[in-house]
Amino acid sequence: MDFRKTFDTIPEQFDKWRPRYCEELYSEIITRTDLGTHKSALEIGPGTGQATEPFLKTGCDYLAIELGENFAEYMQNKFGTYDNFHIVNDDFETHNFGDRKFDLIYSAATIQWIPENIGFPKIFDLLKPGGILAMFMTYSDYKSGNEALYEQMEEVYRKHFYVETKYTCRLDYEHALNYGFTDLNYQEWNKERFLSADEYVEYLAGTQVEHITLKEPYKTRFYEGIREAVRNAGNQIKIIDTIALYLTKKPDSDAVSL
Repeated sequence: MDFRKTFDTIPEQFDKWRPRYCEELYSEIITRTDLGTHKSALEIGPGTGQATEPFLKTGCDYLAIELGENFAEYMQNKFGTYDNFHIVNDDFETHNFGDRKFDLIYSAATIQWIPENIGFPKIFDLLKPGGILAMFMTYSDYKSGNEALYEQMEEVYRKHFYVETKYTCRLDYEHALNYGFTDLNYQEWNKERFLSADEYVEYLAGTQVEHITLKEPYKTRFYEGIREAVRNAGNQIKIIDTIALYLTKKPDSDAVSL
């Protein structure tokens, strides 16, 4: 199964429940790239644009490439009033960008869908010398703030969570250094969220790729079990989010030092 367009089937639900990033992350990227009207940016797989507007507001020449037809339409409706907004509905892996080059290329929890031996070389080629690659995502910890509840939810998973295809997209972001990038820098920020039982079920159903593909009778049994577990734990689950940012750059010159 190709999971890449799974979220595209539920754009409104995805947009509502997808965790947002923090202002500190945007500030770090924009400052590092000196992003403004004189610079260009490419966003890979923007989805519904949770990480789009801060970059648009700099006035940069912004281009998004989005595989999902519904997501691309959603983005156009959301940001089409910006004169510097442009979007292409196509597959980054195969799209021909012509002679375009960018000062910033960034991915908000998308680049892991692209095989590294395709993604990193193509991004390297699309960047101007000295250009920046920013990769960021949210890692969510459901266990630390809910030890007893977590064990009860794990039991629900063991009993009712049956998916036909496992999600296996993984990427070691530090592998960018194997493809010519340099000066890799990592930063992180932490946030907390509190969701009720109903909110947590909607969050799972709208943002977790395997959960979206659940079929009956497992789907109903699973979500009923999760809802009951959270309600029995005071109708609240605490989620600790780590917002992770990897910044790396293409060398200022294409020349290789020996």
